[in-house]
Amino acid sequence: MNKFRAVKIASILGIIGNLFLLVIKGIIGFLTNSQSMMADAINSAGDIFSSIMTFIGNRVASQAADNDHNLGHGKAEYIYSMLISIVMFLMTYKIVKDSVLAIFNSGNYIYSNFLIIVCIITILIKFCLFVYTNYLYKKYNNILIKTNSIDHRNDCLLTFLNLVACILTYYNIKYVDSIVGIFIALWIFYSSLKIFIESYDVLMDKAISDDVKDKVLELVSKYSEVCKVTHFNSTPVGYQYQISFTIFVDGNMSTFESHNIANSLEKDIDKNIDEVYLTVIHVNPM
Repeated sequence: MNKFRAVKIASILGIIGNLFLLVIKGIIGFLTNSQSMMADAINSAGDIFSSIMTFIGNRVASQAADNDHNLGHGKAEYIYSMLISIVMFLMTYKIVKDSVLAIFNSGNYIYSNFLIIVCIITILIKFCLFVYTNYLYKKYNNILIKTNSIDHRNDCLLTFLNLVACILTYYNIKYVDSIVGIFIALWIFYSSLKIFIESYDVLMDKAISDDVKDKVLELVSKYSEVCKVTHFNSTPVGYQYQISFTIFVDGNMSTFESHNIANSLEKDIDKNIDEVYLTVIHVNPM
């Protein structure tokens, strides 16, 4: 199963799972006037949007390079991830507003055992989705899968807090329900901010990390013919990078020999360093 097919399956499963959770959370939240459950329902609605954006972004990113997009369409992953984060920002405002108002209207809350049942169902579904998407992320290092995996993990924790709030309201401690709703909103804001910054960095062509650069230079150092490396540049292409740099070799070496070294080094880097999409090496005489 290749990366793009894996993302497609993960997004479809996310849409199905979150649509089911949205329905049951929305119904129970509306009937009980639980702000934490309604916040959880809005969160599920956002998850559906995220899964749809993941599906579309993956479809665009999977397209091969063409005359108009010489390096492929990999950055589409980050454009759609940024859209997801912006929608999550808007959700945060809505949840905080409703939760704050509910603190002063806690008498409208109606306890139901279905609140606890919905929380348990949500935790089980979200935990399974987290395990699956986390496995795919570790395998393919795809930001769209990472975004969904983090979201599933966070939902497990948030719904657990929702469960605690439901139990406390059984003992007539109702204000905790609104506080949990606000906490869920702040958590959504924090997660969306991280996604936004990561997407922004790639779209603004942030350089490759020092760790990956060190791995490249370590590989170069194994070539005794290379005397010096300069002009190291990198450009993100989706979740990978195109890198280029200049190597200096003995000026008495033939052009054929020096370019053979460069070609061999390019193949070694592309083969051994997953973060690198393409390596371009310029050769200069020392």
